[in-house]
Parts: sequence; C-alpha cells; structure tokens
Amino acid sequence: MALTTMLLTSAYLRGRCCMHKLLHPSLGPLLSNSTSKLYSSYRRPGSQPEKKPSWQNIDFSFKKGFDVLKTQLSMLKKETKDYLVGPGGHPLDQYLLEQTRVLWEFRSQEDLNKWVISSDVEIGGKSEVYLKLGRNNQAALLYGTLNTEVPRDGETKYSGYCSMRAKLPMGSFARKKYYDWSNFNSLYLRVRGDGRPWMVNIYTDPYFSHQKDDLYNYFMFTRGGPYWEEIKIPFSKFFLSSRGRVQDNQHPIWLDKICTLGFTIGDKVDGPFQLEIDFIGLLNDRAHTEEFAYEMYEKNPRV
Repeated sequence: MALTTMLLTSAYLRGRCCMHKLLHPSLGPLLSNSTSKLYSSYRRPGSQPEKKPSWQNIDFSFKKGFDVLKTQLSMLKKETKDYLVGPGGHPLDQYLLEQTRVLWEFRSQEDLNKWVISSDVEIGGKSEVYLKLGRNNQAALLYGTLNTEVPRDGETKYSGYCSMRAKLPMGSFARKKYYDWSNFNSLYLRVRGDGRPWMVNIYTDPYFSHQKDDLYNYFMFTRGGPYWEEIKIPFSKFFLSSRGRVQDNQHPIWLDKICTLGFTIGDKVDGPFQLEIDFIGLLNDRAHTEEFAYEMYEKNPRV
C-alpha cells in the first residue's frame, strides 16, 4: 500500500512539472513577479527565511488571465487565417510577383519599441548608446559615445561597441517565429550616417546545424554629410562569423529562417557617433544574379 502511494505521488508530481513546463510560456503574464520565488531558493545573507509557504505569494488574477487568453487566441486566429490565405498572409500570385517589402519604418515610439539597444556596459565598459525618433518623427536616430577603455577585471581584453537589434518575432502562446526572406535577394536601407562604418548583422536559425544562432555580417560604410543615402546589400555579400567557429564562407544563408537583424559599431575610434535610419526593406533585384560574392574552394580536391 505504501509503495503504491509513493508511485502515485511521484507520477502526480511529474505530471505537474511537465504541465508547468508546457503552460509556463503562455501563462507567464498571468502570474506576478513572485512566481520566480517559487522556483528559487536564493535568500539574502542575514535575512530570515520566509515562514509563509511560497505558493501563497502567487497573485493570480482571473480577469487578467481571461484578457491574456483572449489576446493569444485572437493572434492564433489571425495566424491560422494568414496561413490559409498564402505565404505571409498574401495570395500565392501576389507573393510570387512581390518585388519589394518594407520590414521596419520609424514613424512613432511604437516602431522604436520593436528594437533593443545594448553596449559594452554589459561587460563593464563605458560606451553609451541611445535611440529616439529623429526630426519630424521621420526616422530613428541611434547615437551615443564609443569608449574603447577596457574594464579592469583581469579577463576582458577588448571593449568599445554599441548595437541596435530588432526584437525576436513571437507568435501566439509565446511560440518562436521566423522571417521568411527567401523571395528576395537584397536588403534595402535608407540611412544617413556620420562617415563611420557599421556592421549589419543577420541572425538565423538553420535547419540542420549544431551551431545555433548563425551570424552573418556586412560592413556598411556611411559617407556622412547632410544627404540621405540608399544602400542595397545583396545577401550574397554577407559572410558568416558564428560564435566559436572559424569563418566558413561556403556556408549558405538560411533566408527562410531569419531570426532578427541588427546594427553594430565597433571601429575602435573613441568619440560620438550617430546613425539615422528611415526604413529597412527587402528587394528582389532581377538584374542581380550573383549567388556568392567570395571565393570558394573545394575542401577535398580530387587529384
């Protein structure tokens, strides 16, 4: 009898654990921040342990729960409808004839909220970066100060970078989504810089690869001055530089598994910088037939 009770209790606990892992991403907004205390045993040194059980700290709101569930179901409904219509929610004939697409444009604070900024402050550096709307709310202004002073932690050897990166696309119930750019062959931007070089980064999630988050780069050289410039970057110009792996220019870019896009400055020049971005789009240039811009070599050439 005791053995049977232990087995039933163990199965119940395992079921609760699996159910939590399944529902936690979608029910995260329903619970307050005290939920993290339920799975953490950290306690400040010298503080007294909590006498009240941790599960009593959960603040569950049924009204908030129904609102979140309603929002997620509406997103799922829209995704299902778009899937039935065609690729990306467009009819097949319109998708095949599509030559341009605007991905991001910056006209309001809501457009800026789709991006995140970071700098070497995360590793103890002193660079500063800010993002705001430009003049007349017609562009995004990324500006700040680059500082290459290395933190005195005994481990960091290089410092001095600032970046801007688009947030990852999320589907209903916290599902990870991807951008599908396989119908295009070029990235199209309208920018105005200060003459400093920037690195355009494309993050992908390949189908068959043990290396996660492949990173493709392209160095964009702005000319400076008061005039806007339109830059067309064929995808064949991007080169691979994954973390922890030697550059392999023969690795294809997975255009149907794009995670996000970003910009990074790190030219080792201390001082202020700024970059204005009007819009970021895609272009299907039929005149561009180049498949790969770099030299390719056989790894095992036949004699």
